[in-house]
Amino acid sequence: MLDPELLEILACPETKESVGLAPPDLVKALNERIRARALRNRAGAVVEEEMETGLLRADGKRLYPVRDGIPIMLVEEAIEL
Repeated sequence: MLDPELLEILACPETKESVGLAPPDLVKALNERIRARALRNRAGAVVEEEMETGLLRADGKRLYPVRDGIPIMLVEEAIEL
């Protein structure tokens, strides 16, 4: 689980929009696509590592994965929804 104070200060590095925890059903669906090797990040690379949760941008268009409790806030690692 992410520290609530950290969550308050995180923002999309591209648009500076706020981010919030992704709904568990969305994370589950994305992890299923990862297991099927059917999910690519913004850089075009196949996402190979499942995420424990994700940070969803306020507009709902991008998700930043969280792995081992660490938000991966790199534009290239974002997942387009």
